[in-house]
Amino acid sequence: MLSEPGRTRMYVGRPEWMLASATNFPMKPVDPTIRTLPFVIDPLTREKLLKAFPKDDPSKPCRFTAFLGYKAGMTHIVREVKKPGSKLHKKEIAEAVTIIETPPMIVVGVVGYVKTPGGLRSLNIVWAQHLSEEVKRRFYKNWCKSKKKTFTKYSKNFETETGKKDIQKQLEKMKKYCTVIRVLVHTQIRKMKGLKQKKAHLMEVQINGGDSAQK
Repeated sequence: MLSEPGRTRMYVGRPEWMLASATNFPMKPVDPTIRTLPFVIDPLTREKLLKAFPKDDPSKPCRFTAFLGYKAGMTHIVREVKKPGSKLHKKEIAEAVTIIETPPMIVVGVVGYVKTPGGLRSLNIVWAQHLSEEVKRRFYKNWCKSKKKTFTKYSKNFETETGKKDIQKQLEKMKKYCTVIRVLVHTQIRKMKGLKQKKAHLMEVQINGGDSAQK
């Protein structure tokens, strides 16, 4: 199988760690863990990580800047091209589109960041009192063999007066000193019927707009 110019294809019957480059040089085994790897084996199966959040504008209302979703499949659409000067202007074309399923997310924590000369530094984290089993699985390597005691001591802080005062003190500290507020959200992976995974995906999502108290 010959590769097209500027593209890379996998050879039939070859292991995944062997890639064919766009040149005519013989194939060589390539370690996929190397960061300087010029070609990706299968970009669709890798997680698409969020590299940066949009810039914050305090004049706008508070809003989330990201959302978690799962690729459900692909289809095609027929649309009219609006590109003056092109031969396809005002003509219909068929394009491939990706279907992403986005089950509702659940907020389980708040993180406050302070700006420093070396970048953002987290001031403190406040977790929710009740965490579902889906997100608790994320903190264990083997959920079945574990004692399942994660966050049991932390949740008791909401039952005592001293614990409630301590949590409120941390929130007030965020309002006073933090310039960036992010929330910890996780997906409800049980609502994904096509996935057998039970462990939810957890990530930080920045909240833009308004001041720290409104966030």
